[in-house]
Amino acid sequence: MNSVTLSTPPDHWNEEIASLPGASILQTSQWAEIKSSGGWTPLFQKWLSADGQLRAAALILRKKIFLQYEFWYIPRGPLLDWEDSQLRTRVLDDLQSMAKKGHAVFIKVDPDVPTGFGVPGSNSYREQTAGQLLLSEYKKRGWVHSPQQIQFANSVWIDLSPSEEDLLMNMKQRTRYKVRLAEKKGVTVRHGNPADFEALYAMYAETSERDRFIIREKAYYLNVWNRFYAAGMLTPLIAEVEGQAVAALMLFTYAQRSWYIYGMSTDLHREKMPNYLLQWEAIKTAKQAGSRIYDLWGAPDIYDESDRMWGVYQFKQGFGGFEVNTPGAWDLPLHKTGYQLFVRTLPKFLSYLKRKK
Repeated sequence: MNSVTLSTPPDHWNEEIASLPGASILQTSQWAEIKSSGGWTPLFQKWLSADGQLRAAALILRKKIFLQYEFWYIPRGPLLDWEDSQLRTRVLDDLQSMAKKGHAVFIKVDPDVPTGFGVPGSNSYREQTAGQLLLSEYKKRGWVHSPQQIQFANSVWIDLSPSEEDLLMNMKQRTRYKVRLAEKKGVTVRHGNPADFEALYAMYAETSERDRFIIREKAYYLNVWNRFYAAGMLTPLIAEVEGQAVAALMLFTYAQRSWYIYGMSTDLHREKMPNYLLQWEAIKTAKQAGSRIYDLWGAPDIYDESDRMWGVYQFKQGFGGFEVNTPGAWDLPLHKTGYQLFVRTLPKFLSYLKRKK
């Protein structure tokens, strides 16, 4: 097997990696461009079979932390069939070797590989082989579960293969009622465009202040939204009442999958349930775009009312999805003293990475 390392994205990078398991928007060339503008150095790594077929890939983000020392992060990667033991071994061996040569203090990875579907411990929970094999590999090789998670480990997915009628009927009764109520109360949803982005950022800022979470500066979001919109991978959906925008979400679509990542709303007309109709329109739009899965981006780490994500999780669960659990982020310390110093004395930096993904 041959491996190829490039500092710029090869032609058709997005099209090539779309065929690999776990393909994500965070492994695309657009994401590399966005992170480059924030001081990261991207590497595009491919593993090819003897006959030139792509077997695995990784967008590796490198960040200088002190002198020649670096932090390496592979967001939602690497991408490969984790059940292939030979391939799994080769990829992890190569990454470790590359990182050592690149003076990385540690590597962080968080591939989107399910360890199980459903709530762990419940009768409906189904363990998934690929994720369990990956967990075993981490432990065997000396990786450690990261004290700082950048992406959500767990999420809620909606299977988009049923008809629209069945997707609506698969919702919980109360959620379906609120979708229909929004329609009756005059809420409408339209597709937005870049001309809406300034106003949507203002709405996002209002949401962050109300719900007490930290967001980045406007230029960052405009960069993300414009790049993915221009690539045909982003559909802004805007809920309105009598022509006034009251809620919105950004629907990302790539590799037969859609993601709900940024959501925003005002305090106006909340009794009309605009967010419920907004999600229903997102489900239909994702299905029409050819997506097989709608990823609602985030679920509790622990399925208990004490988890900070519990209220959001209940909202998402109402749309007929199922829980998807992954191993989360794992680190491979290559300079153990440096890693401990970095993790213990610079937690603000790692917290920053989590907020500013």
